[in-house]
Amino acid sequence: MKTRVKICGLTQVDQLQAAATLGAAYVGLVFFPKSPRHVDIAQARELALAVPMGVAKVALTVDADDATLDAVTAQVPLDMLQLHGHETPQRVAQVRARYGLPVMKAIGVADTDDLLILPEYEAVADQILVDAKPPKDAALPGGNGLSFDWRLVAGRDWARPWMLAGGLTPENVAQAVALTGTRQVDVSSGVESSPGHKDVDKMAALIAAAGGGR
Repeated sequence: MKTRVKICGLTQVDQLQAAATLGAAYVGLVFFPKSPRHVDIAQARELALAVPMGVAKVALTVDADDATLDAVTAQVPLDMLQLHGHETPQRVAQVRARYGLPVMKAIGVADTDDLLILPEYEAVADQILVDAKPPKDAALPGGNGLSFDWRLVAGRDWARPWMLAGGLTPENVAQAVALTGTRQVDVSSGVESSPGHKDVDKMAALIAAAGGGR
């Protein structure tokens, strides 16, 4: 079985199209002004319209209110919403009902205690993204190039499809897949030449190492 790869934080059409050509199953657009990968609605619409059929377009937001999500979903053709902030299970359910799109909820993990909330989110989200919990002083909720102890999620019985994120690179992604058994991985900084600029060779190497493809 192939590992589905999500390339997140794309900002340029040529890099997005390269990711799709290389076999990425998902492309992620970041709507978070503090991020070097942030795109505005006009940029996001241009990017989304360049995505070929068969590749899922994901909008990453952080504690976004309805007005923000209304604007994004009205103007950008999307296939999924990724909630990467402190959204409660109730908020996840509300977003899913309001917009009629599948919702992926990101959960930051540093130790076993962080796994205790997973069942609450599995009950309301379509997918779970397990990421490294950012340091308390971090400006970004993700995309920090940090990983966590993958053994924490190895062998877990998941109630929903899930995706592994956090510090994945072409060099370690095969080990991460083998250890955790994940069938989906998410990468951002691990395939960049600089923040917000994806490196085509690194994307190709990661997708190949992950055994990726659509």
